Amino acid sequence: MLSLELKLGRILLYSLTLAVIVSGAPADTHATTDATVSSSAEPSTPTDPFASDDANPILWSPDSHTIPEAVRGPYGGSVLRPQNVAIDKENADMLAPPTTDHGDMPNAKWPIGLSHNRLQTGGWARQQNIQSMPIATQIAGVNMRLDAGAVRELHWHGTAEWGYIMKGSVQITSINQNGQNFLSTIGPGDVWYFPAGMPHSIQATNESVDGAEFILVFDDGSFSEDSTFLLTDWLSHVPKEVLAKNFQVPMSAFDRIPSEELYIYPAASSPDEKQLPVSAGGTIPDSYTYPFSKTSFTPLSGGSFKILDSSTFPASKTIAAAEVIVEPGAMRELHWHPTQDEWSFFLEGTGRMTIYAAQSNARTFDFKAGDIGYVPASNGHYIENTGNTTLRFLEVFRSDRYQDIGLQQWLALIPAQLVQEHLGLSAETLAHLNKTKQTVVGPV
Repeated sequence: MLSLELKLGRILLYSLTLAVIVSGAPADTHATTDATVSSSAEPSTPTDPFASDDANPILWSPDSHTIPEAVRGPYGGSVLRPQNVAIDKENADMLAPPTTDHGDMPNAKWPIGLSHNRLQTGGWARQQNIQSMPIATQIAGVNMRLDAGAVRELHWHGTAEWGYIMKGSVQITSINQNGQNFLSTIGPGDVWYFPAGMPHSIQATNESVDGAEFILVFDDGSFSEDSTFLLTDWLSHVPKEVLAKNFQVPMSAFDRIPSEELYIYPAASSPDEKQLPVSAGGTIPDSYTYPFSKTSFTPLSGGSFKILDSSTFPASKTIAAAEVIVEPGAMRELHWHPTQDEWSFFLEGTGRMTIYAAQSNARTFDFKAGDIGYVPASNGHYIENTGNTTLRFLEVFRSDRYQDIGLQQWLALIPAQLVQEHLGLSAETLAHLNKTKQTVVGPV
């Protein structure tokens, strides 16, 4: 246990720190605000005490040369039991949460590296669904790797599938219920979408000796890769007499079908696009792929941002997404999504996010590349870059359109007196509120 002297010392140090912060702050401007915004008399004693001036920064980074402790100012104490230092370094706001965290809420972070990996000849796949993160009821994800030329076998799902390529290039094939077919080759940063029940395949090209790696998103949190409908699995469970009758060929034609599913298998190379058979129905009219890598980012004060939904990718009826870049010291602004949960995948960098879940419930999570985050609909949140490099991530939603509401724009577009009465902001601060959605804001 900490000695009494050490505890008193920490309390004194914490009090001195707050005193320095307060003494260096600008003079209070409530009187100016009242005179400008309202003609009422001087405000009476507030109903509730003012919020703490504690900045509540993240206390260490994953590469810090320190042993993390469960201590923030005068609160907490050292860790006496055996400690997983590597885990604690990656989760500073779990071990020593900001004092603004309160109440309880489900875990909203899942490192994909903790998912069991299915290894195949030709690649691998690992998934996240409600089994690993129960809060994620609307969306599930899969991280898949294919060697050069390897194939994710012909299959379909009971849910829609949305894919984002992180490295390499792939060729996909499909048909729809009208007998229209489709074949396309896409590369890093590009996207595909298959409606529920539409059969398809994915094959890594030989463009890179490393093959391809991508993220798959499914519009149902209970989705499992193990429930995929696979061509080889199906035919191995149909009597050969039935197969012969269906295809009008001798039973011997099926002597070499696999006895169990292939799932992923190696192949020499992807076929040339010119080899797509001609269909009497033609090709699928709304492309199942979109060159998202060629969509320009919108530059912002703290980074950049681009959106992909059915307004630009008509085939994507149930998945909308955004790719977000946040520079060091900047943040994805305080905001919420009105009706749809957010599934996030972190592509590079480090960041932290506090989720506000109403009724004074708030919790902060730390993220790095390869982590998945989840925010229920209407829950307020932000994502702050806590590192020295670019933070880049995907926001994905079970919706045909992307929607969000920025806190600052909301406050700027309603009567100033309402805002002042709620938050006690000065006239100068009220005038500073931006009526344009900021999305990603730079450091002050």
